[in-house]
Amino acid sequence: MSLNISAILNRLHINDINAAFSTGSEWGCSDNAIIKDIVSPVDGQKIASVKIATKDDYDAVVEQAARAFKTWRTTPAPKRGEIVREIGNALRSKKEDLGKLVSYEMGKSLQEGYGEVQEMIDIADFAVGLSRQLYGLTMHSERPQHRMYEQYHPLGIVGIISAFNFPVAVWSWNAMLAWVCGDVCIWKPSEKAPLTAIACQHIAQEVFKKHNVDEGVSCLVIGDRNIGELMANDIRVPLISATGSTRMGKAVGAAVGARLGKSLLELGGNNAIVITENADLDMALIGAVFGAVGTAGQRCTSTRRLIIHQNIYEQFKQKLVSAYGQIKIGDPLDENNHMGPLIDKDAVKLYLDAIEKCKAEGGNFVVEGGKLEGEKYTSGCYVKPCIAEVENHYQIVQHETFAPILYLIKYSSLDEAIALQNGVPQGLSSAIMTGNLREAEHFLSFAGSDCGIANVNIGTSGAEIGGAFGGEKETGGGRESGSDAWKVYMRRQTNTINYSKTLPLAQGIKFDL
Repeated sequence: MSLNISAILNRLHINDINAAFSTGSEWGCSDNAIIKDIVSPVDGQKIASVKIATKDDYDAVVEQAARAFKTWRTTPAPKRGEIVREIGNALRSKKEDLGKLVSYEMGKSLQEGYGEVQEMIDIADFAVGLSRQLYGLTMHSERPQHRMYEQYHPLGIVGIISAFNFPVAVWSWNAMLAWVCGDVCIWKPSEKAPLTAIACQHIAQEVFKKHNVDEGVSCLVIGDRNIGELMANDIRVPLISATGSTRMGKAVGAAVGARLGKSLLELGGNNAIVITENADLDMALIGAVFGAVGTAGQRCTSTRRLIIHQNIYEQFKQKLVSAYGQIKIGDPLDENNHMGPLIDKDAVKLYLDAIEKCKAEGGNFVVEGGKLEGEKYTSGCYVKPCIAEVENHYQIVQHETFAPILYLIKYSSLDEAIALQNGVPQGLSSAIMTGNLREAEHFLSFAGSDCGIANVNIGTSGAEIGGAFGGEKETGGGRESGSDAWKVYMRRQTNTINYSKTLPLAQGIKFDL
């Protein structure tokens, strides 16, 4: 399709990037800010240039956010929800332009770009309802004429570090909930895909400004790893929500833990689908292929492993090989294509290295991978989705490679399949394809999947905002989005009120004067 990127940038107010941070509608940067070009992996063309924030820039943002928190926390939660509702509506009005920019800047398919914007709209709707449901608990006291209850208060500044693969959706999961909870947010988007973040900041600020809200409620810092380290070590930021690799998450968790702060970590996945001999193989095929090649394998929930029953292994393998032969790779804004590029040339190198490591360990590629060359692939970021027969213990299989490499593993019993599924360091998403009720329930039982997400007859990739999203083990243990994930953005306080004329002590202790 024809894309007038200049017109889109203009409509989203990001045609002239001359600042490194935003404390609302005010933008700024230090005189010595480094300039970084943002290049689309779709065609290798420069989209815009941005400036990278310095420590002084970061400090200015934190100071503004801290001032804004003092007033925002006193705004009634339903009123905060009303403002978030209007932000959701503003995102609705910009969905087409935002979706196209997500696709062009990051490389995911246009439908996935639209879907990511829809996630922001959906979580805004969820947060509006939540703004009237920040419930505490009441309980009976052992002391007469006493009342006890628990309530929740906002934490303060929430630092959000998001990754390139979902350049805006993950921010919204955090920010929308944090805002209705009374927190303020500082967002450091991926330096690989900051333009959609800048667009979202403009959209949110128009709404905050309309309501005369201190615009420091929503702050943006365009930065590199140094800014992330500043946030992680900053005692003024009580909660850091970080999405990225396990390596990055361990560094953030250690820094935040050293100052006894809170961290919400959404890290690597090594997700598997168990395909039993009782599965609908056509349904399983759709889930496996989309899970493996959607977003070019650059989702934390992408399907990395298929654990297939030995009785149907050869049959399903042939179905996969046939399906992969039909995958169309190219410009993700062309809706006829199934898969776009990787984010950059560094990602391509990691993909190629993983293929060589797999072969060195004994992997047998039934669909060969490689880098794509030619007129359609001038950015140098396009690769072939590939399939390899492996053993689960291979070192490369135990590692998450952010690329469309799918591993096939054979099993004979369901307990063996579950052990294989669980036998990796990560624990994000999992699925079983089966028409057998006992198999499905066993997979979901305490003896089943050890992941934060376990599905039956759908794939590993994709999640609705109504359920809490996150995983266990090296995935970090965090939970974002729906359910009661709001509690991580608040501090819990227990209150006891004595309305008697005496002061009895708990546990019957006597202290007479």
